[in-house]
Amino acid sequence: MENRSKKRLILGLVLVVSAIVLIAAGCLAGLLLAPWLDDFATLTGKIHISALPGRTPAPPATERPTQVPAPGATPTPVPPALLEDADVEERLVASIYERVAPSVVYIRVVQQVAGVEIPRIEIPGWPEPPPQDFYRQGTGSGFVWDTEGHIVTNYHVVQGAEKVEVTFLDGTTVLAEIVGSDPDSDLAVLRVDLPADRLQPVTLGDSDTLFVGQRTVAIGNPFGQEWTLTTGVVSALGRTLPSGTSQFSIPEMIQTDAAINPGNSGGPLLDREGRVIGVNTMIISRWQSSAGVGFAIPINIVKQIVPVLIAEGRYAYAWLGIMGRDLDRETALAMDLSPEQHGALVIEVTADSPAARAGLRGSDETVTIDGAEAQIGGDVIVAIDNQPVMGMDDLIVYLVKKTRPGQKVTLTVLRDGRERQIEVRLGERPR
Repeated sequence: MENRSKKRLILGLVLVVSAIVLIAAGCLAGLLLAPWLDDFATLTGKIHISALPGRTPAPPATERPTQVPAPGATPTPVPPALLEDADVEERLVASIYERVAPSVVYIRVVQQVAGVEIPRIEIPGWPEPPPQDFYRQGTGSGFVWDTEGHIVTNYHVVQGAEKVEVTFLDGTTVLAEIVGSDPDSDLAVLRVDLPADRLQPVTLGDSDTLFVGQRTVAIGNPFGQEWTLTTGVVSALGRTLPSGTSQFSIPEMIQTDAAINPGNSGGPLLDREGRVIGVNTMIISRWQSSAGVGFAIPINIVKQIVPVLIAEGRYAYAWLGIMGRDLDRETALAMDLSPEQHGALVIEVTADSPAARAGLRGSDETVTIDGAEAQIGGDVIVAIDNQPVMGMDDLIVYLVKKTRPGQKVTLTVLRDGRERQIEVRLGERPR
């Protein structure tokens, strides 16, 4: 009897231990498979466009609509009784929304992602799945440019799109074709086939007359919440930032604290008169959502580029062919220049570029300034066509706004402490 009891006890313990081992193994398998299953589900239909660095990042998949939304809050006329109780600011904003919202569109794109490898667990004998093609969807904003059906948006909104749908405030959804795009300015132009009387173009403002503190209004589709209005002010002017879709920068960007979020890209930034002063395009945020630091492409640059995109499909920029930075006080002293000297220090000259052919010189010496290595010794550009150059921003702005490929410019440079004139025939930016 005693032996039989011991056997039953041992058998019970074995069963308990076996159950514990099976449960633990199941949990471990779940932990190993969960990321793979999640990634696989994402790759099989829930992949969404992630924003490029420095621009409005894409929202999580659960926040991005996969179908064209229903019409948003239609800007019906505000009852006079309500307007009587509203203050001046509220009446102003309500009026802007009522007039401009019909010109703002919701953009949905479909892209094909080729050769995506499916994550898998290394299991002996398990064949490795071949790369597969998948489709992903993304959304953004845009606005009606003219009665010929042209829609302005960001290049990064429609980049690589195989299908583009445009939805208007009244619920009308039509397919659009991309007629022109420019990665350097992050602008693109679409065209929809609608009668002129169905299109309500925006009114364009003048970004050269803006001032810090001026009222701003943004209308777009953040996180898929269509026709959303946010307000703020012009926080700063003259920012030069990388476009995020090319190696070149966009000059004179408008900074605003009006909330700009994923989905606002390509929508209009408006002034207090409801005129478009910029195209919302990027944010600076650690949390991939509005942190009160948003940026818009100035409308005067848009005016310069969009008509060419409509006519030719692409925009050709003048190209000098240098890499440089602002000449700061410490660098000026290291180069035996006045600490008050300003300009654009040439760090590197691109081989076989207009700058190289004209004889510009890049930096040829490395020194340590404040514990960091800095390159010095290159030409310092202090003027272009007699226009003062205080830093790289001034040079970029002049080249973008005042010059075209093939044009000759005269650079005033400091070389070895002496001023000289160098004539350069500008080329076309490489692509």
